[in-house]
Amino acid sequence: MPSLTADSLNTQRFIMDKDDRKRNKNMLSLEDTQQWSQSLERLLESKYGLATFRNFLKSEYSDENIEFWLTCEDYKKIKSSFRMSSRAKKIYEQFIKAESPKEINIDYHTREQIKRNVKTPTMHCFDDAQKIVYGLMERDSYPRFLRSDIYRTLLENLAADATKG
Repeated sequence: MPSLTADSLNTQRFIMDKDDRKRNKNMLSLEDTQQWSQSLERLLESKYGLATFRNFLKSEYSDENIEFWLTCEDYKKIKSSFRMSSRAKKIYEQFIKAESPKEINIDYHTREQIKRNVKTPTMHCFDDAQKIVYGLMERDSYPRFLRSDIYRTLLENLAADATKG
């Protein structure tokens, strides 16, 4: 039977710690949640942050901006020009067109530019509107989210869990 040296014990402990980190990777941590307050970009990069932000916006009946932004992110990944064309028309009908079901708050000039772009769409035809919507979220929805009961309660619960160990 091999003897256990301090080095082999430390190696074993490191391997176990690494395995624990892999298992806990899908868990929400206090540190990750606190980082959401650094920027909207940080919040949206986190799958839990994005989900929490979306729930917050839904609770305020103002989720059209995040839905549009995410739809644009997916749209940019389309390679087929046929799919791009049909998807661009769908995005226009859903978010851009006046009185559309999830109409986003953009200026007339941008709306008209997109209307023209959708006729021969490129991966960038919604970029201007996406920038406007991101700015709106960054200046309005995001600060409200950081002050919301949803976010504050989550931080408090994670902090309480962290002190319990």
